[in-house]
Amino acid sequence: MSKGKVYLVGAGPGDPKLITLRGLECIRMCDVIVYDRLASPRLLMHLKPGAERIYVGKLPDRHTMKQEEINRILVEQALQGKIVTRLKGGDPTVFGRGGEEAEALRREGIEFEIVPGVTSAVAVPAYAGIPVTHRDLASSVSIITGHENPEKLDELIRWDRVTNATGTLVFLMGVARIGHIARQLIRHGRPPGTPIALIRWGTTADQRTLVGTLADIEDKVKAAGFEPPAVIVVGDVVRQRDKLMWYEKRPLFGARVLVTRAQAQAGTLSQRIEELGGEPIEYPAIETRMPEGEAAEASIGEALAAAETYDHLIFTSVNGVRYFLEWLRRFGQDIRRFHRARIAAVGPKTAEALREIGLAPAALPETFHAEGLLDSMREAVRPGQRALLPRGDLARKSLPEALRALGVEPVEIDVYETVPAGGGEDILDLLREGGIQIVTFTSASTVRNLIGRLRNAGVGDPAALLGRTAVASIGPLTSAAAREAGLTVAIEPPESTIDALVAAIAAYWAERRPV
Repeated sequence: MSKGKVYLVGAGPGDPKLITLRGLECIRMCDVIVYDRLASPRLLMHLKPGAERIYVGKLPDRHTMKQEEINRILVEQALQGKIVTRLKGGDPTVFGRGGEEAEALRREGIEFEIVPGVTSAVAVPAYAGIPVTHRDLASSVSIITGHENPEKLDELIRWDRVTNATGTLVFLMGVARIGHIARQLIRHGRPPGTPIALIRWGTTADQRTLVGTLADIEDKVKAAGFEPPAVIVVGDVVRQRDKLMWYEKRPLFGARVLVTRAQAQAGTLSQRIEELGGEPIEYPAIETRMPEGEAAEASIGEALAAAETYDHLIFTSVNGVRYFLEWLRRFGQDIRRFHRARIAAVGPKTAEALREIGLAPAALPETFHAEGLLDSMREAVRPGQRALLPRGDLARKSLPEALRALGVEPVEIDVYETVPAGGGEDILDLLREGGIQIVTFTSASTVRNLIGRLRNAGVGDPAALLGRTAVASIGPLTSAAAREAGLTVAIEPPESTIDALVAAIAAYWAERRPV
């Protein structure tokens, strides 16, 4: 068996979008990923199906895995011929022990590649509004470990040289030793009034910043109960925070939002949340897929073969458009065969999906649900007509029933089916710890499937677990399903659109975000 290859990848400081393009490639192509708590769990969503996950961080019944054990895992996995990505917070060569792991691989003759990452020593202060260098304040910066005990710190660091040889000092992992660090810096020449900042969980929704001076920072850390992990910045550049603070001013800063849409649709909602400074956590309660089985395929094929007989072609979702086109491709059909049909859409996103493929819907309802669509197209509906409805298997029956009442024959085809999603143990832990502030629902099916998914994961009372979060529903029908499941709806926009939902979430958070 040929040996595999190991990629030592820097995940960046926490914000998953700060990973490099090369790092993302390594995640997507690996057979095994070896990761710890400093790497964003959202990066794991890019793994290919079937990729193995090996967590080497701290567990309730175990301290952080020893470096020798991690080295052994990397070697063993590569010797099995696997492509391994070792995902490490920040940069693997900046106090990340990437050099030690590379040496272990070289000794075994295993090919490896080091993929640099955005180091927290620079990125975390930047997210707190602190540039580590500034033309008028600091022309140099030193990055120093602060994790070891005081005696070892004093062995490794020449305090007399470090204190005075550089403008800005950045200590990584030094919260537990902050008093010792401050006293040593004062002892070797830094004024007691020198500004200092501690930034905890920088670049994430949990980012917290504590500012003081060398003289009072230890007392402030104790009073605030400030805990690691944190980056410590010492120097005049800390004063820039008052002018340059930006991340913490964004409307959704501090809000971790659970996005329960199917993964193929989650991108738009997640992007809007991120734009406002929130941290979207994608936990799709449902996945959509092509229906399986000969009966389903035969039914769809028969309906498409009668393309010229339809007077109306009605789409009620973006998925309906996407999967309808996929079935046309599968059967080798031409959309132009539907030339007789008047095309209608529920909601602006569905209409936009149609326009992207060159189809202009003739009817757009003022209210974005099936009943509103029917009201908007009543003048075009005549008894004896036929309407094709490409939808999902969980679509409501109100629209076809209303069409029948008007004398129109509805032909329903389930072009996609909705199934519960799997995985997501890390997100379950966040829910139990109160680490998610808002949960979003964009359809009644996302409510039902999330409740089902939580039960399948061993949660006895999903409503109680979700009771610690604010429920955001896209509209009345979804809200009704949430209440039926025992949930209290705190957020519902006046219009059933993603933009309106995000705006309502931002307004809610503005009144409740921690100071």
